Amino acid sequence: MKVAIVSESPADEAAVLILLVGLLQQPIEVFSSPTLRRRPGGWTGVLRTIPTVLRHLYYNTDADALVAVLDSDRSVVHQAAHDAPDAAEPDCRLCELKSEVARIRGFLRPVEGRQPLKIALGLAVPQVEAWYLTGQDPHVSEAAWLSGLLSGTLPYDSKSLKTKVYGTDRPSLDLETRRAREEAERIVRDGKLPLLEQLFPGGFGALAADVRGWCPGQ
Repeated sequence: MKVAIVSESPADEAAVLILLVGLLQQPIEVFSSPTLRRRPGGWTGVLRTIPTVLRHLYYNTDADALVAVLDSDRSVVHQAAHDAPDAAEPDCRLCELKSEVARIRGFLRPVEGRQPLKIALGLAVPQVEAWYLTGQDPHVSEAAWLSGLLSGTLPYDSKSLKTKVYGTDRPSLDLETRRAREEAERIVRDGKLPLLEQLFPGGFGALAADVRGWCPGQ
């Protein structure tokens, strides 16, 4: 399977690839092209360029699937209830991404011999470093973050999460990528993917459900 992965940084994409292989239990060929590499970073960069990326992948490549993952930061945490008809939350980044993907897919015309692109979308709450702490810090979870948002007292912040994972809150890209791979590999190797989904049901759970939909019965 040939998959394009889009996230907020190359380090995130390296980790998402490992988690994706763990979910699918099959080899994945990463699809890359100048169109994907040219996009700006950050969640807004992903959101702004997803229409171009989708059209490019569908019409100009043989990619089988697209995976996109955003950080929630302090925005609304995605809930399963958001997926009900007309229940999307306007301040939820995953809802916004889902809506944009659905809109663009509605405009894609049939192409002879071309199968529809498989899509999987996820939201790291509050950022992908929280996922990397699965099995290491039981206090880091979507529930803890949501409780902090509601109470106005956050249980941790971006700097503390980065420091726990990288040993510094300002890692180089090389360090960030190496540690992201190491933690993703640990999660898969130690059988922690179910725990990752349990701790982050709205964001990683959504991604895992989409991926399972690619291979019904797996």
